Amino acid sequence: MAAGLTLVAGGESRAAEKRLLQRELGEPFRLPAPLQPTLSELFASSPRDGGWAGFLLPQLEAAKPLLWIQDRMAIRESGRVHPAGLPGIELIHVEARDGRDALWAMEEGLRCFGIGAVIGELYGDPVNLDFTATRRLAVAAERTQVPCWLVRLGGTANLSGARMRWRVGSMPSLPHPFDLKAPGTPAWEAELFRARGHAPGSWGIAHETDRFHLLAGTGDRALEPFRRRA
Repeated sequence: MAAGLTLVAGGESRAAEKRLLQRELGEPFRLPAPLQPTLSELFASSPRDGGWAGFLLPQLEAAKPLLWIQDRMAIRESGRVHPAGLPGIELIHVEARDGRDALWAMEEGLRCFGIGAVIGELYGDPVNLDFTATRRLAVAAERTQVPCWLVRLGGTANLSGARMRWRVGSMPSLPHPFDLKAPGTPAWEAELFRARGHAPGSWGIAHETDRFHLLAGTGDRALEPFRRRA
């Protein structure tokens, strides 16, 4: 055996990893969710913070194709969705010219019962994005029972018909069990600031083994700019 290497049995290795992970993770956590598929709104902590995707994707079922719509400025500021990074998900990607076209594509997608979920990424505050537009998305999602997520990159939390409204920011990833220089399980700070049937709250969470966990400790204040503006 090479110098400096230690042979560790596979079972012991997995057990050690689980013990180390449990030091950082708290109890399994069930995210507040709407009573039926509807429109939810998600504000990223900054346009280039992609942590919201890691928070959102585990909540979607991969049994049906996912319709993902990005307007031109969202692609320019945060990047185009990369299908190879979504294993096991059948993806339909739409590049919209502006917010108006993106909203139209979202509403048309919600008319299709064969879609598993609709995600729309919009940058800033498009003129056409108002209470009427979001209300139409919510009604369409509830009619066809297709979940719809409106992702806001650098937008303002103005009047909206969304049933649930989140702010999500990336936190430092948890320590890797066997390499302190490598990133471990990703973590986020999620704030539910408006919801029908749920009390507002803010949580530090991570996703591991097909479920969310409350973090045992707190991380940096990724959402602090939101709070200062509020």
